[in-house]
Amino acid sequence: MVPNINANSRGRKAQKRGREAPFDAAIFKERFRTIERVFAWEDKFRRLLLRFERISQLHYALKTVAYTMINLRHYCHS
Repeated sequence: MVPNINANSRGRKAQKRGREAPFDAAIFKERFRTIERVFAWEDKFRRLLLRFERISQLHYALKTVAYTMINLRHYCHS
């Protein structure tokens, strides 16, 4: 995997020294859209929206169940 992060030049008068980091706007846009879509799907589960569980293992188990339901909904629908 190659990091694809746009350089933040705010507050910088001169360009940063060294090799320029590789950045591809199309890849960034697609990855951002994919990640935001996953968060939107996760927000449909109210129990995961606000973390009510005190035990982290239980919270992650509920996340696993939620992602399983999302995948089942996606693959069984088509």
